[in-house]
Amino acid sequence: MNFSSKLLENAVIEFSKLPGVGQKTALRLVLHLLNQDVTDVERFGHSITKLRNEIQHCRVCHNISDYSVCEICASHKRDRSLVCVVEDTRDVMAIENTNQYSGVYHVLGGLISPMDGVGPSDLQVDSLVERTKAGEIKEVIFALSATMEGDTTIFYLNKRLKDTQIIQSTIARGIAFGGELEYVDEITLGRSITTRVPYENSLSR
Repeated sequence: MNFSSKLLENAVIEFSKLPGVGQKTALRLVLHLLNQDVTDVERFGHSITKLRNEIQHCRVCHNISDYSVCEICASHKRDRSLVCVVEDTRDVMAIENTNQYSGVYHVLGGLISPMDGVGPSDLQVDSLVERTKAGEIKEVIFALSATMEGDTTIFYLNKRLKDTQIIQSTIARGIAFGGELEYVDEITLGRSITTRVPYENSLSR
């Protein structure tokens, strides 16, 4: 792609680094910004810089947050005895949108994937085990994607928590194998949460 401006080329290169954005889409986005008011573009740039510099991860659940403890963990309306284990923030948002869950979360920050070089030590597993030792948690719901990586991660977590008295359950598989939570419709996902099954039962299916 030939560019008439080095500044334009550099901007397109940076935008094309975003997932799912090729050079043509990146060029369209950059040209769109060039047609906007300078104030709007500065606001856009400032919001991205502020996000990167000031965003935090909740010290309790590891969800992305503006504060050291996220609003969900800080809320007195949430059931702290119920912890939903998810892969990342997108899954928290998907479950919250169902309005079917009143517990708290634990964000792993990924899934175990030997092919990608991701092991248990790369995830927030130890902090989950520590949370269960506090005695407040009565049930852990594994709400991970119905993929080989998701199932491998659940199997590992089950082994780490097997000596506790905590109930371990998994969301009902109304979600097709290979499906990721963020793409599941809210009704199906909400039903999968409310009709969760004990993890040991899910192994016999």
